[in-house]
Amino acid sequence: MSELTLHTLKPADGSHRDRKRIGRGPGSGSGKTAGRGQKGQKSRSGSHAMRPGFEGGQMPIYMRLGKLRGSNHRKSMPMGPFRTQTTPVNIRDLAKFEAGTEVTPELLKQAGVVRSLKHPIKILGSGELSAKLTVHAHGFSARAVELIEAAGGTVVRLGGEPEAKPEPKPRKRPRPAAAAEPEEDDDAGEVEQPSAAEEAAEEAEAAADEPAADDATDEDAEQEEE
Repeated sequence: MSELTLHTLKPADGSHRDRKRIGRGPGSGSGKTAGRGQKGQKSRSGSHAMRPGFEGGQMPIYMRLGKLRGSNHRKSMPMGPFRTQTTPVNIRDLAKFEAGTEVTPELLKQAGVVRSLKHPIKILGSGELSAKLTVHAHGFSARAVELIEAAGGTVVRLGGEPEAKPEPKPRKRPRPAAAAEPEEDDDAGEVEQPSAAEEAAEEAEAAADEPAADDATDEDAEQEEE
């Protein structure tokens, strides 16, 4: 075995392979089209620098699919910059901080809980928490708020996501009030009929006014005339 010197250094046998040199003429083995095939867009220079989602000019899938209204809804677009994003942090990730710590997004990044502060921080409720913490974040789930406050901590929402509120129940449309109908007067157009007691009283008064017929007196007067 020869002595190892600088001019005899070389990689181990089989560990190195020469680069494929394309476009070096027909005699190189990969000349002329240089492995790009016959014509077409991808045979041209710069053809592999297309943006993601480009489909050669035809109507792309993210434009063929339906969308919801709004530019900040999670389902507004199936892909692209219109989808809202948050960086999730679970309650179990906050257990590493000591009681009384004021947890901020910057502290989360410094502790390695999150990698970047590019997107808003949202605290989720997976795990358990026993330390009293003051947590600053852009959003909190209902479960996370419950666990933090149960441990004696405080929740501080940063500008961004508003406090989650229960969705109001759909209001029922009030039925139109029926027009007030005038009350019918039962007495109108009707003659009030006297009661039996009143009829009896009137008959008694009429009988009292008429002179009573004295049959015995009349007979005596007739006998005297004869």
